[in-house]
Amino acid sequence: MTGKKATKINQVFRKWPRSTVATQTWLDRFEVSSKLANWHVGSGWLVRFGARAFVQPGDRVDWRGGLYALQTQLGLSVHAGARTALELQGLSHFVPLGQQEKVILISDRPERLPTWFRNQPWKANLEHHCLSLFKHISNEAFARLNCGGFEIVVSSPERAMMEQMSLARTNDDIEQAHQLMEGLATLRPRVAQDLLVNCRSVKVKRLFLWSADTLGHAWFDRLDLAQVDLGKGKRQLYKGGRLDPKYRITVSPQEGVPSV
Repeated sequence: MTGKKATKINQVFRKWPRSTVATQTWLDRFEVSSKLANWHVGSGWLVRFGARAFVQPGDRVDWRGGLYALQTQLGLSVHAGARTALELQGLSHFVPLGQQEKVILISDRPERLPTWFRNQPWKANLEHHCLSLFKHISNEAFARLNCGGFEIVVSSPERAMMEQMSLARTNDDIEQAHQLMEGLATLRPRVAQDLLVNCRSVKVKRLFLWSADTLGHAWFDRLDLAQVDLGKGKRQLYKGGRLDPKYRITVSPQEGVPSV
């Protein structure tokens, strides 16, 4: 390898965490062109991982290492969200045993994930949703997950719960969201308040508040509901359920009535 080529690829390796993907967009910043990257593939210094994507020889890269590249190299808004974010932070008891891992990825703006990520045979069932659920998102609504040598961005528990409720489409989804809320006794009221004020979905706000109120979480009493726009009229969320008079949504007949 010539000295110039060695210098460039060595600069890449110094900045490149193991078990993550390097995109051609990122390599370009180090003056490693696609032609030079192909040369390094042929020389055994890089392993092709898909179109415009590479990994280091001997590395085993899972979806987290791919997500790292999407976030830090391509600047996408995609993050691990909803139930997945809760699972990664030890706040969910729905992790399936003996089944393929289900991963929910959420983007805050309309964006398409690159082909190399979408077509990669990850050992997980990946779902990607573009939600645009909030008008504004504070830094406290993000969390950073240590993956051993690198970090990825995930939703905070408060935000993840609202994302999960946004994705709820069936009675089972609503019941599962309510069960997830049961384990969130330590949510931060300041963060939940800010998200509720900025949330665009009446459905999510009503369901979130009803669930927390019904479960009697202490942090619920520190919310200022007068600042949260809950819209007008009734909403049918739970098919065949009862109408909750306080939040004007249909909920499971088996769940208790929140205090008024």
